[in-house]
Amino acid sequence: MNAVALAGTGLITALGSGPHAFWGGLLRGERAFGELTAFEGDFRSRTVAAVPPSAFPDPPDRTTPGRRKHTMALAAAAQALRAAGLPGLPAGALVVLVSQAPGTADGTAREFTGPDPAALLAALGSSPGQAAVVHLSHACASAAFAASFARDWLLSGLGDTALVVGASALNPYEYASMDVVRTLSPGGARPFDTTRDGITVGEGGGAFVLETAARANRRGHRPKAWLSGAACLVDSTQAVASEPAAIRAAMRGALEDAGVGRVDYVHAHATGTAQGDAAEVEAVGELARELGPHPVPVSSHKGAVGHLLHASAFPALVAAVGFLREARLPGTPGLRAPLEVPDGVVTVRESTAAVRAEHVLVNSFGFSGNNASLVLSAAGR
Repeated sequence: MNAVALAGTGLITALGSGPHAFWGGLLRGERAFGELTAFEGDFRSRTVAAVPPSAFPDPPDRTTPGRRKHTMALAAAAQALRAAGLPGLPAGALVVLVSQAPGTADGTAREFTGPDPAALLAALGSSPGQAAVVHLSHACASAAFAASFARDWLLSGLGDTALVVGASALNPYEYASMDVVRTLSPGGARPFDTTRDGITVGEGGGAFVLETAARANRRGHRPKAWLSGAACLVDSTQAVASEPAAIRAAMRGALEDAGVGRVDYVHAHATGTAQGDAAEVEAVGELARELGPHPVPVSSHKGAVGHLLHASAFPALVAAVGFLREARLPGTPGLRAPLEVPDGVVTVRESTAAVRAEHVLVNSFGFSGNNASLVLSAAGR
């Protein structure tokens, strides 16, 4: 069995604290966008999805993004462990920290920004000597790459529990990098809409606990879902643009890895850029034709909480779990005039009941050709 248990999730977004706050807001079609107040700058857009103070037990100042990242990551990790039924981080666990590395004057990247490993482990009842800690960065696909990495680690027999955790806070470094490549939407992201004109940068923290099937069975824990397949590809042909062939290859690879011949829903990466959304639906259309006559529903959460950059797969996984557990398709907030899509693809505007909810593909892509697809499978309701 190549599946590992997704034992618990944790999430902080602009919709509030906890997976339920995010899932409920997504089903209602809420758009948690507002004005950028964290820092000044002459940007193409000042529309962002900031985490409200009410989501923090002790909200850090917006001018200290490193502290905000740590606070959000710690809160999400604590939520994920509680949801997994664990009192703390088990000894011998793997901890994967996803983050971005800032540039320096000499063009090198000397450190990762994000949760402080020692402080995080201490808060979770562990210590550096009791857990293996790995930093991982694959642009905006980082959390999905981390899920695949942690799954491989578990399946290899190196341990039976893994925690993936990370956070993204609004900061001038990352925001300016999005502005330079002209990806920011002046009015707010509208994935799959004919009027889409770019992304909305969001912030938040996420975490999930993975464990082997044997450990989940021993302790009688019913998983939220099974992480049954994964494929991570780095395509060097495009630095910024999405490539349909690479996206298709990632989705095919994940389905083959899971041994699954049908997908009931694709939770798309879809950020709201003209080229990226079009490339993804083209790739999904080609996959749908290969899989058979059943239409493939597609939607994105980024019209609700924005793009969490390297942490963007955390809300995507929560949406996938919600779909599998409730057999309900989340809509795409902000979608008013859907773009034309290939036969076999259906863009979901508003929440609706699913015909079937057994397998879902989660897509996550990043600059420099980082492409990841994950297959989550139902664990029973």
